[in-house]
Amino acid sequence: MKIERIHHVAYRCKDAKTTVEWYEKHLGMKFVLAIAEDQVPSTKAPDPYMHLFMDAGGGNILAFFELPNSPAMGRDSNTPEWVQHIALKVGSVAELEEAKARLQAAGIEVIGVTDHTIFKSIYFFDPNGHRLELAADVGTPEMYAKLDACKREMLEEWSLTKRAPKHAAWMHDKEFQA
Repeated sequence: MKIERIHHVAYRCKDAKTTVEWYEKHLGMKFVLAIAEDQVPSTKAPDPYMHLFMDAGGGNILAFFELPNSPAMGRDSNTPEWVQHIALKVGSVAELEEAKARLQAAGIEVIGVTDHTIFKSIYFFDPNGHRLELAADVGTPEMYAKLDACKREMLEEWSLTKRAPKHAAWMHDKEFQA
């Protein structure tokens, strides 16, 4: 078996209509599908839901469930809010900066532009409390090759020590040597 791509990634939302309108307005995503049931098909649980699907580009779908009979949404209190996020790719740093300006003009708090050496990004939250990232790639083929060459060694070192390996410290030092 070979995975072809992500079919969809699903998250919970507080309100289906608000979520669709927010993603259309602020991220230009197209609303492509809605499914509503009174019973969960996989478990047969009697739990009505609205399942909506947004086009995230390139065949990627970002989906949401509104669950009116479930307790209010919460977060994993043991995981920092910066960890779990949805990162979406944009075509250029100019697009990233334009998106930041539009979001801020709409009253949405934005962190960044953050320089990650191989990409630049901004961070903000949707109306459901999900952290989003917009990212524009800026790395060179040499940078990606250097990262590819050390990924297994870094993973092994992390696995043994649980301390950050320094193989890619050049990314933060901003000193790349091919």
